[in-house]
Amino acid sequence: MSTLPGRTFSRRHYATLQQLWADVAWLARHRHQLRQARHTLSPAFRERLMLAVTAVNRCRYCSFAHTCAALAAGVPKHEITQLLGGTPGAGPVDEAVALAYAQHWAETSGWPEPAARARLQETYGSAAADAVDAILHMIHVGNLLGNTADYLLYRVSGGRLGLTTDDTGR
Repeated sequence: MSTLPGRTFSRRHYATLQQLWADVAWLARHRHQLRQARHTLSPAFRERLMLAVTAVNRCRYCSFAHTCAALAAGVPKHEITQLLGGTPGAGPVDEAVALAYAQHWAETSGWPEPAARARLQETYGSAAADAVDAILHMIHVGNLLGNTADYLLYRVSGGRLGLTTDDTGR
């Protein structure tokens, strides 16, 4: 089935079941770390991190859900708009290093520079750095699952469904 001219799916998504399995296996192996993140990081901080990653991966489902969650956690609307626009410095000053790290982490598909990870750990300590990594892995999986669903819609509809303005440029 061919797709409509000028319409391409450009968002990151799972291309193989092995990629999905590796991410799910990571989450399963680190479930304690994920639980600890709920106690280590405030709800607003977690939502800012998830919005920073979602801005890179452009998952429309996560953008909507985490905008609602961020508002409920007390994140001001202007910060949400800036984070989704790719401005990691939009949050509180004490979260700036983590938000920049989150963006870098997402841009490198979970393979940040060792110096970036070291700065995160130096700034927040080991427990908080591990909590940040856990949150980033979790939202990455969610983003890619949402984008994969859209990619499947795109494929089965011949390019008529599953696209966003990010994909079409319109």
